[in-house]
Amino acid sequence: MAELTLDRVYQAAHALRPVINRTELVHATRIDTDCDLYLKTENLQNTGSFKIRGAYFRISTLSEEERERGVVACSAGNHAQGVALAATKAGVKSTIFLPATAPISKVEATKGYGAEVRLIDGVYDDAYHAAAAYQQESGAVFVHPFNDIDVIAGQGTIGQEICEQLADADAVLVPVGGGGLISGVSFVVKKLNPRCRVYGVQAAGAPSMEHAFHAHRMEALDSVHTFADGIAVKQPGDLTLPLVSQYVDEIVTVSDDETAAAILTLLEKQKVVSEGAGAVSVAAALFHKLPLAGKKVVCIVSGGNIDVNILSRVITRGLMKTGRKASLTLELLDKPGQLEEVSSIIAHLGANVTKVDHNSTEEDTDINGCYLTVQMETRDFEHIEEIRSEFVRRGFKLV
Repeated sequence: MAELTLDRVYQAAHALRPVINRTELVHATRIDTDCDLYLKTENLQNTGSFKIRGAYFRISTLSEEERERGVVACSAGNHAQGVALAATKAGVKSTIFLPATAPISKVEATKGYGAEVRLIDGVYDDAYHAAAAYQQESGAVFVHPFNDIDVIAGQGTIGQEICEQLADADAVLVPVGGGGLISGVSFVVKKLNPRCRVYGVQAAGAPSMEHAFHAHRMEALDSVHTFADGIAVKQPGDLTLPLVSQYVDEIVTVSDDETAAAILTLLEKQKVVSEGAGAVSVAAALFHKLPLAGKKVVCIVSGGNIDVNILSRVITRGLMKTGRKASLTLELLDKPGQLEEVSSIIAHLGANVTKVDHNSTEEDTDINGCYLTVQMETRDFEHIEEIRSEFVRRGFKLV
């Protein structure tokens, strides 16, 4: 097994130069946080995520005999696309195992890059076991999405670019699944800028590395549950955990609602499209999960391959999480003019009614009463409370 060194990362950077984008470091001045925020936009990378870096470098190291055997990989979607493209460019056959829950857009994109795709019931770890069995049967070379030194070195080129683009960065926030990205980035950043803090961010529904990091031992989760499919991993790697333990300062988690709010903020404020896994770093900054006040902070937006069907739901959740969308239910007498009075109060306070539901059949209402539920577009939580208070002041009963 090769050792992770800066020379290995520089070798990866040289090998990757013809095939990857040196992604921009965007100064996110329109996002309201207590830190000076920058975005490393790997969502604009070839294949839509950082994964092409590690996959391409690993495949570039194959011998002729290994190329003839082909490669096999497992993935929640982004690594699959990276391996598929890298293998096709190298003239190597690729077979990719994906969990059946992977977004259709990622499955189709992987096929489009030239891979044979096999869908497996379950999550990433289930696809991994199927891929490992296939590797034993076929003799193909397994390209691991995170637990491989060459893959880690390829991802480490992001840390190299960050250090060149913002030499005085105080902190780098990195999305974490199995740990390949943060292993490479933290190793390089700590070597080139030792004073810079490196923080990992996981989904609260898939905190395998966060648990292992704080327990100082490998831990496997029984299950994971998050829409951030790119980091839905039950167990970190035995190569990544020691590197994370040595070079990472802290790992925190964010909820799916917080991640949804971060996706919405990136989209609305910076015109940046991120998938769930890519936005967790920004969510940690937005919701003050770490001591970042007044610091120069780089958030790696690791991917942008979000399914459009999920995006609409994420935007709705993000609006609710940030107080931009709200609903009120009032108990009223069922008589003419009530709706007009309610809507006029809301309009006077500057909110916009988007949906009204009138229900006079609930068993717990008076015979001549009803429930009126009003959905509104609002500015923030203070605006919602202002509306609620005005209804109470005017004698309305809120449910």
